Amino acid sequence: MFSRKYDLWTKEEYTYPVTGQFIPNIVSYIHEENEESRPAVIVVPGGGYRVVSPTEGELVAKDFYHKGFNTFVLTYTTNLLFESPLKMQPLMDLSNAVMFLRKHAEELRVIPDKISICGFSAGGHLSGSLAVHFDNEDVKLKEKYGGIDNRPNAVILSYPVITSGDYAHQDSFKALLGANPSQEELSFMSLEKQGKDNTPPIFIWHTAADELVPVENSYLFAEACRSKGVKLEHHVFGNGKHGLSLANEAWIKGEWAYKEHGQYTITQMLETLEHHVEKRIELPSPYSHFNHLPEGRKEVKQTILADMKASMPATEPDEGIAVWPELAHHWLKKNLNL
Repeated sequence: MFSRKYDLWTKEEYTYPVTGQFIPNIVSYIHEENEESRPAVIVVPGGGYRVVSPTEGELVAKDFYHKGFNTFVLTYTTNLLFESPLKMQPLMDLSNAVMFLRKHAEELRVIPDKISICGFSAGGHLSGSLAVHFDNEDVKLKEKYGGIDNRPNAVILSYPVITSGDYAHQDSFKALLGANPSQEELSFMSLEKQGKDNTPPIFIWHTAADELVPVENSYLFAEACRSKGVKLEHHVFGNGKHGLSLANEAWIKGEWAYKEHGQYTITQMLETLEHHVEKRIELPSPYSHFNHLPEGRKEVKQTILADMKASMPATEPDEGIAVWPELAHHWLKKNLNL
């Protein structure tokens, strides 16, 4: 397996205000046993647009890697402390990633017309946003990529944030649009209102018992897709909390927290908190306990990972839900003619 980080922007191109040196990037998991090109999956973890969660990154990428794909994990721009509304930046990050793969398809051993994205929670909202807004002029990044296509060939949405309406995950939209968004902004980012017949094929899975992002989010988008004739597969599992990732033993054991390589998705969060601790800038809840940490990256990082482990659902591996990657794989084979 060949794994490497690729920055998606130059320092001059990337204008979102961040603390530290963070630049949105993808990390590759590429087969080396031969030089053949393969279909690709870009994994887009969740985190409420405040962090890019390691629980839904490398573990998922490796699962699809072992199914024969070359895979990539996107670490996109987030807004941890609700300081600078993200607006279109994460969507441009993901659009950039799709076009980066197509531009460098030979080097990355990717089949350019078989690129899928797989998003979780807020990362599901981001993935769904590209599915419906890929033809937006700001998202096409013509100055950077010219005429390269940014439309994904298939989209997998895992317990996705969809609506800004009655069933909204409010913090995701606050991080994305700020505290006082316009109705136009809310409508643009409320994906059930943006369905169109050129939306790529959509696979959705969710749990009926999701307490954080209600399952109605999935139903709303599924109906919007169905009404436009979009190819759709929709699975709702009867039990299970939010944020189940692969719902398997590796996820439950927290392997994402112990393996150094899989922690790269928290870089922007780490740099933000590290800066506040170092400068003794008071952090608000739920990060106020960082105010008493000694200076140093190690202490900040250990606390972040401990918090993430503590916030994981109190549950066991669920074989019934853990079948979703197999279901998605069969669906990809049908829709991409693999």
